[in-house]
Amino acid sequence: MKVTVVGAGAVGASCAEYIAIKNFASEVVLLDIKEGFAEGKAMDLMQTASLNGFDTKITGVTNDYSKTADSDICVITSGIPRKPGMTREELIGINAGIVKDVSSNLIKNSPNTIIIVVSNPMDTMTYLVHKSTDLPKNRIIGMGGALDSARFKYRLAEALEAPISDVDGMVIGGHSDTGMVPLTRLATRNSIPVSEFLSEDRLNQVMEETKVGGATLTKLLGTSAWYAPGAAVSGLVQAIACDQKKMFPCSVLLEGEYGLNDICIGAPVILGRNGIEKIVEIELNDAEKAHMQESAEGVRKTNDLL
Repeated sequence: MKVTVVGAGAVGASCAEYIAIKNFASEVVLLDIKEGFAEGKAMDLMQTASLNGFDTKITGVTNDYSKTADSDICVITSGIPRKPGMTREELIGINAGIVKDVSSNLIKNSPNTIIIVVSNPMDTMTYLVHKSTDLPKNRIIGMGGALDSARFKYRLAEALEAPISDVDGMVIGGHSDTGMVPLTRLATRNSIPVSEFLSEDRLNQVMEETKVGGATLTKLLGTSAWYAPGAAVSGLVQAIACDQKKMFPCSVLLEGEYGLNDICIGAPVILGRNGIEKIVEIELNDAEKAHMQESAEGVRKTNDLL
């Protein structure tokens, strides 16, 4: 199992680290345009192998896509990071050109690969890969919902004062501060609805804190987060590589599901060796449907800039 991660910055390096530590891949190729940068990150990570107990080989390369040949899964993290006060949508001008070029080079060397898009604005970048390549829809996946759901569960556990292993919840919709649809109605603590433990006001607070999860970290850190995004990617990669049939909310091309067409937006999917093996349609209530439609309108406005 060979995995390529394009972009050796904080997010890309975290992806490579978590994938390697889980020890299911034979090789992770880390590629960057900055001379020697990916090689240095790869060497640093390989020097943790004996300490962290993994045998995955991590290889760093500078802009040499021939070294990515025959990758089973490719992760695109490249692009400029979000700065304080910058929306994900403002990133589109620069990142669209980068993502289009990167995806083309990856597919040229690995025509059977599955692509996971991390670059922001993530739903629009995922849509761009669909429109600019010939890959089937099951092999193009946007990471956003997996990360947003992890942040939702963190906020739920915080509100419940419970261990996070007790908590389950999901975020669908767009990967943006205004587009996320945290499904508080369906969130549970050990199968019991969280509404049994939390007031409506507290749940609404959890929802709002989840929506601005990325912006909150950007304000604190001065740049985008990297640990949770890297962990989210590693979860998706492992589900595909190990054919786990796990359910994750991901940005996926919808063709009628949830009443939406020709748009990439967060929805629960089953991930296995073929990538997206099934899109799962949840029965939403009227308020959730309205939020999903509003989210889609926001994503379409960004897509129109393409």
